[in-house]
Amino acid sequence: MKLHTFVICAYKESPYLEECIKSLLIQESVALGMSDIVLYTATPSDFIDGICDKYRLKKVVGNSKGIGANWNEALSCSETKLATIAHQDDIYEKSYGIKIIESFQKDKRINIAFSDYYEIDGSGQKRKRNLNLKIKTLGLKFLSFIPNRSYQRRIYAFGNFICCPAVSYNLENLKNFKFNEEMKMVVDWDAWERIMKKEGKIKYIPELLMAHRIHAESETTVNTNDKNREIEEFEMYRRYWGKNISKFLMKFYINNQKGNG
Repeated sequence: MKLHTFVICAYKESPYLEECIKSLLIQESVALGMSDIVLYTATPSDFIDGICDKYRLKKVVGNSKGIGANWNEALSCSETKLATIAHQDDIYEKSYGIKIIESFQKDKRINIAFSDYYEIDGSGQKRKRNLNLKIKTLGLKFLSFIPNRSYQRRIYAFGNFICCPAVSYNLENLKNFKFNEEMKMVVDWDAWERIMKKEGKIKYIPELLMAHRIHAESETTVNTNDKNREIEEFEMYRRYWGKNISKFLMKFYINNQKGNG
């Protein structure tokens, strides 16, 4: 019985898409018949059709524009209670799916579950675990230290520690949830902050269960270079802090952006 779906968000002609698909096909949860795999795209092409045919993947074509809209449509593709939006550039350790499913099964009040992660470069080589990642891991540990929504939102006031492709969703608990379709870069930070306000829990799995790829064409790098990230992160800080403290905290975030190149 399928309990969980990996929905791959495919955009144009990524040279990393096939590697992402392969990492999902060898998932323990897929082998056990617990996870399904679906590909969603708003940019259909012969390239994407060819890959879907090669790996016999179900394909869903949408017409949305923007990250938030794409993610909303991607989640709507899942026919299971649990879902993961798999980013086309990233790869997942084979135990990711099973450990995510087990986390949700242990506590039905969990709204999102997510793991720690590591970074790889354009050639697939593991990047050195820099200060930025170490700070994020520390933030995740503090975030999960006390399972209290008010406490967690206060910890999250210092920055976005959760890696969006490492997150899985309990769609039954999040029936009315939608990503903000107006934002370009902090769609995930805004989402986690709003989910933390809801009844229920978030669950951190302190294991490196997926690899986030950093390369020149990534959405992270593009938005960092044209300042979208800086503008929207400042807006997020203003939800918690005054203007002066927000500017002070942004200095650290601007330094973190240098790691996305």
